[in-house]
Amino acid sequence: MAIKDAALHALIEPVVTAMGFELWGIDYLSQGKHSRLVIYIDGPDGVTVDDCADISRQVSAVFDVEDPIAGEYRLEVSSPGMDRPLFSLDHFERYAGHVVALKLRAPYEGRRKYQGLLAGIEGDDVLLQLDGEEYCFPIDGIDQARVVPQFED
Repeated sequence: MAIKDAALHALIEPVVTAMGFELWGIDYLSQGKHSRLVIYIDGPDGVTVDDCADISRQVSAVFDVEDPIAGEYRLEVSSPGMDRPLFSLDHFERYAGHVVALKLRAPYEGRRKYQGLLAGIEGDDVLLQLDGEEYCFPIDGIDQARVVPQFED
């Protein structure tokens, strides 16, 4: 987790947990005047639009005081959804047995994108099975990861 993300996480998590939700993760996409801060929350009974609005108001109040992001940005609060992003080793462990799509920070064997069955974790590595082989990717080398929803006929 980058230093800026860790600082944002430290400001946001107490607000989210005090309201009865889990801070699933954050994405800060710096794009000048079009920057976005996306806060993903999850709850035991799911997440409603009203829950997102309530947390957005509370986080905005904290940010008005702390001012952790310079310049303009758009704040979004969302459920992680069915194609939820995976941010931590705990997330990868929880979703072992599911199909995931990974995008690596640097190419491995000539490619950056992999999709396969998440076999679990080993130390700080994520184990992915595809095409009859098992790949071991350090979590720090993963740029993005998402669960790929599977639908049965």
